[in-house]
Amino acid sequence: MKFTKMHGCGNDYIYFDCTKSDFPGGAEGEKAAAIKLSDRHFGIGGDGIIIIKKGRTADFEMVMYNADGSRSQMCGNGIRCVGKYVYDAGYTTGREFTVESMGAVKHLKVIKGERGEKETWLSVDMGAPILQAEKIPVAVGGPSRASGTAVVAEGERVIMHSLDVAGTEYKITCVSMGNPHAVVFIDKKPADFDVCGVGPIFENNAFFPERTNTEFAFVEDRHTIWMRVWERGTGETLACGTGTCATVVAAILNNLVDAGTPVTVHLVGGDLQIEWSGRPEDSVFMTGPAETVFVGEVEV
Repeated sequence: MKFTKMHGCGNDYIYFDCTKSDFPGGAEGEKAAAIKLSDRHFGIGGDGIIIIKKGRTADFEMVMYNADGSRSQMCGNGIRCVGKYVYDAGYTTGREFTVESMGAVKHLKVIKGERGEKETWLSVDMGAPILQAEKIPVAVGGPSRASGTAVVAEGERVIMHSLDVAGTEYKITCVSMGNPHAVVFIDKKPADFDVCGVGPIFENNAFFPERTNTEFAFVEDRHTIWMRVWERGTGETLACGTGTCATVVAAILNNLVDAGTPVTVHLVGGDLQIEWSGRPEDSVFMTGPAETVFVGEVEV
């Protein structure tokens, strides 16, 4: 089966074009392929696989699996790559189109690059952030089974909430961008932070009923953030588009960066620009690159 390897700021996935035919084996086949092919030693290597289909409520559909075979609702870097793929393939006549993922429809716009170029820049309307505790979701209405930390009430926001993780108290701000994120602001650039040690403990903490992605972020100034991320179901990745959006939202909620102006977020794999007005009903806009690495064919 033909595939295309693509990445957005180093967040790399294996893409399959299923606009004309279904993936072999249905959902179980997709899950098995994600586990097998994502392996960087015995497979193609990637943070997961993304299957591109014709949309039902949008122009196209993105079906995303993490490296462990679990489904994910949204991936900001992945959806930009889907946008580049359908644009390069000539599946869309214009530079603006829509992509759905698990019912959520996002609007994409190609802002730099022509069809077939190695790198394309796209802007994505990621929708309004979800801030209510039970919708993120985080534990609501009782103590955390893992730490005894009091949880928030239904309808509340989780801003600088104390959470005990492996004996250390962290202040977390939680946001969903279609998938759950816990943002931790630290006092230095995260290059030496123990993301791989702390990340999986956050991911599986009972405070997060559907597990969580965790961002460790240092705010350099009112327009600049440095960030590393631990993604549920995958581990540390070089970038996370939804996590970058969540981090900027969290920074605005805590008055650490300015609302209504682009904030540059430096990730291990590159930079993204995020903009949010600060009004809960308004969309978060993400701008960044998508790049084709190589194409090939693999047995699935």
